[in-house]
Amino acid sequence: MDRLSGSASLMIVSDLDFTMVDHLDQENLSLLRFNALWEAYYRQNSLLVFSTGRSPTIYKQLKNEKPLLTPDIAIMSVGTEIMYGESMIRDDDWEKYLNHKWNKEIVLEETAKFPDLTPQAETEQRPHKVSFFVETIKALEIIKTLRELLENRGLDVKVIYSNAKALDILPKRADKGQALSYLLKKFIANGKVPISTLVCGDSGNDAELFSIPEVYGVMVSNAQEELLQWHAGNAKNNSKIIHATERCASGIIQAIGSFRLGPNVSPRDIKDIQTCKGEIFGPTHEVVKFYLFYERWRNAEVEKSIEYMKILRLVLFPLGTFVHPSGVEQSVEHCIEAMTRLYGDKQGKQYRVWLDQVSAAQVGSDTWLVKFYKWELSGAERHCCLTTALLSSKVYLETILFIFVVISLLYLPLNGVMAKVPDGFTWMHMHQTWLDGSAPEKQTTWLF
Repeated sequence: MDRLSGSASLMIVSDLDFTMVDHLDQENLSLLRFNALWEAYYRQNSLLVFSTGRSPTIYKQLKNEKPLLTPDIAIMSVGTEIMYGESMIRDDDWEKYLNHKWNKEIVLEETAKFPDLTPQAETEQRPHKVSFFVETIKALEIIKTLRELLENRGLDVKVIYSNAKALDILPKRADKGQALSYLLKKFIANGKVPISTLVCGDSGNDAELFSIPEVYGVMVSNAQEELLQWHAGNAKNNSKIIHATERCASGIIQAIGSFRLGPNVSPRDIKDIQTCKGEIFGPTHEVVKFYLFYERWRNAEVEKSIEYMKILRLVLFPLGTFVHPSGVEQSVEHCIEAMTRLYGDKQGKQYRVWLDQVSAAQVGSDTWLVKFYKWELSGAERHCCLTTALLSSKVYLETILFIFVVISLLYLPLNGVMAKVPDGFTWMHMHQTWLDGSAPEKQTTWLF
């Protein structure tokens, strides 16, 4: 919660399965659209919160399967666990708060009386959550009886049924909505309440998120009937809650635009690198744009044009260096030549590139230090490296670049080339380090 020095411009609180993640989208295009938007425009001054029924164990499995960004906060196990940052530091105060009139052993004793309850995997049985599968036709009667039995044993619990199959028993004080309320109170106490909060969901266990006063809400187009019925009975007159016409992460992007919460055009939706200037141009947008071009070049999704290589030579400082994650230092010119040869080498291989945790710090009047994790997916292989890049404004380098281009005699006529170079930044230096266990066997085609 301390990553930002002040209030977040926007806090997005999103369910994962079939909200942020579309399991029917095999290429993850919706999620990748959101990733590019978030890292280009929001990561610097906003907060991303995942609110999921998943336990930490199967959340990590999902993160290994899908191109998920790293959230600032994770609300897990249907609101019974709150964790912070990449290290997933637990909020012990929240879990102590949930102990009120809760006894997991009693819950297990009483639920054992119902043969129609099938326990979920052991990883989903958490300190403040007991979970089962049950058929819809039997769920209502079981829930009613179970509540009475547990109340008679002195417990104060709630039973949540979602996805037409999952039954979760939690302390009365726990659910996704109350976990979010707890976080908002902490922000208020620290004087950092987010300027806008957008909650996003698709199923019954997301309903409590939409009950928080003053938040914006989006039910994605594929929202389940149980959530739509809740909305019709409890919030149909709330103009701050919409039912998107697009699925999953694309519905979240749609809501950002509908509520005018900030930029809502993903850089991934802009096909021409020369026109991709962005709604709020800055170093974070620059690195996202660069790697989208890099992906498209290797997928042969852009024309194999000499003009693009001319632009690349002007975007990358001619005397700059690239330190490969293997530790080998390479000249920029060597990397550009290698990239030229790799045109289309990933075509048809489901090759995607995305960035995570992009941060930029201004270290000079016209110089920025940008750090991020660069991920590559090629078929079933995933690789990642920590990247540090030094960027400078083109105005600062204009004279150097002019002299270099004239001397090289590679890009005449000069005026025609310079006119097509997008305004923005020049990459001065780049250094990469493999994430532990993430280096590919063959590192020769890893560039930038």
